[in-house]
Amino acid sequence: MAAEKWMLQTKRADFDEIARCHHISPVTARIIRNRDVVGQEAVERYLRGGLGELYSPYLLKDMELTVAILKEKTRESKPIRIVGDYDIDGVCSTYLLYRALTQVGAVVDYEIPDRIKDGYGINESIIRAAAEDGIDTILTCDNGIAAVQQIRLAKELGLTVLVTDHHDIMKEEGQDILPPADGVVNPKRSDCSYPYPEICGGLVAYKLVQALYEAFGVSVEKWLEMLEFAAIATVGDVMKLQDENRIIVKEGLKRIGQTKSLGLLKLMEKNNLDKNQITAYQIGFVIGPCLNAGGRLHTAKLALSLLLSQDEEEADRMALELKALNDQRKDMTKEGTLEAVRQVEENYADDKVLVVYLPDCHESLAGIIAGRLREHFQKPSFVLTDGEESVKGSGRSIESYHMFEALVEVKELLLKFGGHPMAAGLSLLKENVEEFRRRLNEGAKLTEEDFVRKVWIDVPMPLEYINEPLIEELELLEPFGQGNEKPLFAQKGLHIRSVRVLGKNRNAVKMSLATEQGTPMDGMLFGDGDLFLEELGDKRKLDVVYYPGVNEYNGNKALQIVIRNYKIPEEV
Repeated sequence: MAAEKWMLQTKRADFDEIARCHHISPVTARIIRNRDVVGQEAVERYLRGGLGELYSPYLLKDMELTVAILKEKTRESKPIRIVGDYDIDGVCSTYLLYRALTQVGAVVDYEIPDRIKDGYGINESIIRAAAEDGIDTILTCDNGIAAVQQIRLAKELGLTVLVTDHHDIMKEEGQDILPPADGVVNPKRSDCSYPYPEICGGLVAYKLVQALYEAFGVSVEKWLEMLEFAAIATVGDVMKLQDENRIIVKEGLKRIGQTKSLGLLKLMEKNNLDKNQITAYQIGFVIGPCLNAGGRLHTAKLALSLLLSQDEEEADRMALELKALNDQRKDMTKEGTLEAVRQVEENYADDKVLVVYLPDCHESLAGIIAGRLREHFQKPSFVLTDGEESVKGSGRSIESYHMFEALVEVKELLLKFGGHPMAAGLSLLKENVEEFRRRLNEGAKLTEEDFVRKVWIDVPMPLEYINEPLIEELELLEPFGQGNEKPLFAQKGLHIRSVRVLGKNRNAVKMSLATEQGTPMDGMLFGDGDLFLEELGDKRKLDVVYYPGVNEYNGNKALQIVIRNYKIPEEV
């Protein structure tokens, strides 16, 4: 496991003034400042922003043009084919556009590439199939911005092509390289004036739905009925929960229990989730992985069919199938992660960049396992596996290692690669695996300090400060996730009065704690209980990083802390 260093956030502001202006506590004001929310208007939007503050879809370049083309094609009954992607963002984007175009009377169907057979995004075979099927217009979502050659082919075949995407755009001499489509909607375009470009493909699609409904005179309520899918896509694609994204997720979570999608209701039911209390965490770690499991192990069309289903029995069956696929995916991931960790500990413990070859691992799981390795060792990690024609791999990085630039340095060893600073995908010949590992490690300018995990503490807050009003106020900061992490507090020198391990898997520890001043409070720690007891030995003091909460049991309420990190101090 990686070493850990606790760091205190030290961003400055007049916290008492922020608290007074916005009717919050100075503690909450400090947390908001730590999230880089600065200025009275931004703070108020963060705390109380609603749907009225979403940006106009027409701020997106080519939105008006795209809507005009779709309106014309709909009125002329020209067949439209949506081409999505196999992950949660692509599935939600396709769902949104298909539902909307059906609503306005378009002749529309959809295609989603197969992860293994087709790879990411629109390809020549999909384009040729569309032309053979008599399709007039291709509408992409969550892909297409890099498909310059493929879309050129589509135009040669006489197809109208509309691209909606959110991925980074390739540049040449500072100029965007755009595909030769009839319309390109992407907030990352250099000539696009959209105020917050860090939105997912699902939210780009949702903006198009809004503009399309306006053009056809469909009520705003019909648009709002699908808000939860923009929220699911935003969380599932791990977008920063800031600015517009935060409003979308906050409002989407409120509406998810009233979703018109029978399949989504069934998926929540099969996972024993309360549809009226869904959190961003449950989307990210329960609903999202189930929707993704189809694209990983079977076909993403299963997830889309579930969301579109209007038959109770069919939706029930598909929800069970997706849950089963996700359970299978979890078992396969666990097995692959254990093997990857074993390989590192036995063979590559001193490597700066971890390259693990798991020939029998399902290639769709390589990225997840690379992420687990990165978390475990706090090192950039690549997981390679056998593809149909070559070795394929996925990488996940740490802040101090630009993964894409590292691959550029060894590009002559690779058949294909792409990515960004924190993640990448690649393929190479099997005989180049060892050389790939050696060259990456030779070129890595990483120090031991880079391999220390930083735990950022918002406020060093004694337990005496915790009360129900503060805990309720902290709920204003939700939803938590990427870019709006759950606040962390810390206190040193807590006395452990009693400790016991709970759960059939002994994976929870309940402690009775007390401060130096004698304030008592229960603490919960989730993890290997027996390992904690062994580590604790006969010591009875603990330094903790925690989040405060209220434990409700049998009608009784009690304050408690959930311990996220701990240190056992040496007793003098």
